Amino acid sequence: MRNYLIAFICSLILFSCTNNKVNYHKVKISSGFVAGKLSDDGMVKIFMGVPFAAAPTGDLRWKAPKPIAAWEGVRQCVDNQPSAIQNSPRPFMMWSQEFITPAEPISEDCLYLNVWTSAKKADEKLPVLVWIHGGGFSGGSGTVPLYNGEAMARKGVVFVTINYRLGLLGFLAHPSLSAENTEEISGNYGILDQIAALRWVKENISAFGGNPDNVTIAGQSAGSMSVNCLLVSPLAKGLFNKAIAQSGSLISGDRAVSATLQNAEQIGIKILADANIPDIATLRILPADSILKIRIPGMLSPVVDNVVVFAMEKTYNESKQNDVPLILGWNSGDTLLFGQGIENTYKHWAALQLEKGKSPVYMYYFDHIPPGEPNFGAFHSAEFAYCLHTLKYWNKPFTQTDFDLEETMSSYWVNFAKTGNPNGADLPEWKAFDTEKQQIIKFR
Repeated sequence: MRNYLIAFICSLILFSCTNNKVNYHKVKISSGFVAGKLSDDGMVKIFMGVPFAAAPTGDLRWKAPKPIAAWEGVRQCVDNQPSAIQNSPRPFMMWSQEFITPAEPISEDCLYLNVWTSAKKADEKLPVLVWIHGGGFSGGSGTVPLYNGEAMARKGVVFVTINYRLGLLGFLAHPSLSAENTEEISGNYGILDQIAALRWVKENISAFGGNPDNVTIAGQSAGSMSVNCLLVSPLAKGLFNKAIAQSGSLISGDRAVSATLQNAEQIGIKILADANIPDIATLRILPADSILKIRIPGMLSPVVDNVVVFAMEKTYNESKQNDVPLILGWNSGDTLLFGQGIENTYKHWAALQLEKGKSPVYMYYFDHIPPGEPNFGAFHSAEFAYCLHTLKYWNKPFTQTDFDLEETMSSYWVNFAKTGNPNGADLPEWKAFDTEKQQIIKFR
């Protein structure tokens, strides 16, 4: 009997501790309670697949994102939720599995974000870094392995990764879609998703110990181009106060943008005609897998609609951009994709920022070749595992030189997220860019 009572009491104690552990990382947000998981040592709380908007399916396909409906009880946010629907992701060229969207789950129901935080209480007001994935606006995900935010959380930021709609579902412009919209626009659904995610951060990140008034947006490739769009979008004003743009820009003559809304609508008309689809109503009821099979001429990208996204050069020349401190940079291997002009593009962007704004620019050049890359060198995307402190998720024979560079770059990024200045103790000085001296820090 005595042994039975001891066992019963021990079970009650264990049950209580387990419940306390769950409660410890249960968080109340605007739509309800979410529960995450703890890192192995319990120091980082991880919330995977938190919905920030309603599923953009059915009648909400090709509509601006709508608020998520509130739920009762506690929503478990411990596993990856769907990435945006895209062609089957698989490694290619220099981009190994670590750079690729997980094969499952993938769905049209994709508007989820992930949060990593080391805050022990809600009022810590840690700086927030929101990472926007690349992938040519047709692929990618916030759950790419090299975007894991645990290490950045340990360095003192609340790290957030987001999904947004891609391809035809994210960037189709068409006269019929514009006619449905009160602003008479279409085509920027993926950018509107990003803005919705930033609004969610503004409203909810304090529950995770983050400071909603100290938010840095950052992205690489198409994520960097997205940063560009957010910098010229009045809809994003006040949702962030610093920006990092890595290896991607729309600032130079808007070449990578589908020019005007009218031109983008004509592309949409041709896409439907070539696919023998009579109208948007027919397209809207097609299964998402069928939409993936529709041929797209080139790359669909953000549209200058003068509501969500404005012309880059014009916006800067009129000093109407969201004027915030910037980190801008590119990799030596970017020239394989963009040619030699990327350096001039970034210097031009920096010059516009300094001439038409009041905030500083810090510029970098990444020329470090990861181990085992003799053919591709410091390739497009090679830098972000260093600046996000995620080399341990990349299967390569890294040396102490790599780990030292990882520590340096990630510390610069964290310092910038905290203060708008990447410099800090025990780091080489990173001088702000000046159009005459053209100071550029080199990571080698």
